[in-house]
Amino acid sequence: MPEKFDCIIVGAGPAGVSCAYTLAKAGLDVLIIERGEYPGAKNVMGGVLYRKMLDDIIPGFYKEAPLERPVVEQRFMLLDRESAVTFSYKGLEWAREPYNCFTVLRAKFDQWFAQKAVEAGALLVNETVVKECIVQDGRVVGVRTDRPDGDVYADVVVLADGVNSLLAKSLGFHKEWQPDEVALATMEVLKLDKAAIEARFNLEPNQGCTIEIFGDATQGILGTGFVYTNKDSINVGVGALLSGLIKHKLKPYELLERLKQHPLIQPLIAGSEPQEYLAHLIPEGGWRSMPKLVGHGVLVVGDAAQLVNSIHREGSNLAMTSGVLAAEAIMTAKELNDFSENVLDSYRVNLLNSYVGQDLKKYKDTTRHFERFPQYFEQYIPMLNRAASHFFTVDGTPKKEKQKQLIRQLGTVGERFKIARDMIRAWKVIKG
Repeated sequence: MPEKFDCIIVGAGPAGVSCAYTLAKAGLDVLIIERGEYPGAKNVMGGVLYRKMLDDIIPGFYKEAPLERPVVEQRFMLLDRESAVTFSYKGLEWAREPYNCFTVLRAKFDQWFAQKAVEAGALLVNETVVKECIVQDGRVVGVRTDRPDGDVYADVVVLADGVNSLLAKSLGFHKEWQPDEVALATMEVLKLDKAAIEARFNLEPNQGCTIEIFGDATQGILGTGFVYTNKDSINVGVGALLSGLIKHKLKPYELLERLKQHPLIQPLIAGSEPQEYLAHLIPEGGWRSMPKLVGHGVLVVGDAAQLVNSIHREGSNLAMTSGVLAAEAIMTAKELNDFSENVLDSYRVNLLNSYVGQDLKKYKDTTRHFERFPQYFEQYIPMLNRAASHFFTVDGTPKKEKQKQLIRQLGTVGERFKIARDMIRAWKVIKG
C-alpha cells in the first residue's frame, strides 16, 4: 500500500464510492476503507435507487448494474386498523429507458458500484475499521486504522461513514445525535415467486411497485412503513423516529411484525419466506441538523452529513450528488495544491446551492412539526378512513345528509377550527 494517497474515503456506500469513482477517473490516487466484509454488507436502505444521479456518473449504468425492477407505480397508504385510503401514480413511461428509479438490494448493488471505482483506479480495502483521523497542526492528514501499522496518509480525507459518524463527532463537527434527529428502520427481505409478485401488485414482467405506508404502520408515531417489489423477493419494513419509539416504549421489530400481520398487508406477502433481516439508523434531522461539512483536509458526505430527504424517500441520490461535489472540490484543491478549509469549502457552497440543499431547506421544519403535533398520525388518518367508509357505504341515506353527518362527526365548531388550523399549518410547513 502506498504511504500516501491523494484522498482517503472512509465508507463504501453510495456517497463514498461516487466520490472515489469521480476522483479515480480523473487520475487521483484514491483509497476506500470499508469496515464491512464487502461493500453493502453494513449498508441498509429500503431499496429504491434513483437513476439520474448515478447516470450522470456512469452513463447507461442500468444496462449492467444488478438492479431489481424499474418502478412504474408509487402507492401511498393512509392506514387504519382495517382500512386504508390509498392513492398512487402509475406511469408506463417509467417502464422504458431511461427509467426513473429502481428497486435494488444493497448487498448486490454496492459491490458492483465499488468494483466500478476499483476498475477506474481506486484501491478498496475491506474489513478495516478507521479508529480516528490523524490531525497535525489543525489539519486532517490521514487516518488510523485497526490494522498493524495502520496509519495511512492523504491530502484529503472524506468521511462517508454513515449517520453515526464517530469520526466527524471526534473532530467536533457535530454533537451526539438526539433521538428526534435519527430514525431506526427495520426491514426484512422475503422471497416470493415472480409470478406471485406480478399478480398481487398488478405488474407486468420487469415492472416494480413501491408502497409507502403511514398511520397504523407505526401505531400513530412519526414514521413510515414500506413494501417494495424486487425480482423474486419483497422488501417490507418500518422506520420510526427514535424519540417516538422511546416515548411509546416500542421495539422496531414489533412494529415490523405488526405490519406484516395487518389484514391489508398480509395478503401481499403471504407464502413468502424470510431471507434477510436488517436494522439501521437513518438521519432525519435534515437541514437543521446538518453538521460542519468542511475542515482543513476533510469533507463530510452522505448520511454522515444528514443528507436525507425523508419526505420524498430520497437518500442515495443525495449521497451520490454530495460525493461528486466533494470530488470536484478535491480536484480543484489538487490543482491549487491547497487543501485548506477555504478552498475545500466550494463543496459546501455547491452542495447547498444544488437540489440537495434547496430540498433540505424547503422541508427544514417538517419532521419537527409532525413530531410536535402527533394528531396528524394518531387522529386524522383514522378520521379520514372513517369518513371514507361512511361516505362510500350505500345505505339509503341521501348524500347531502351524509355530508352533514360527516361535518358533525368532526366535533364542535372549536374542534373543527383546530382541524382546519392544523391542515393550514401542515401545508405551510410542507410548502416551505
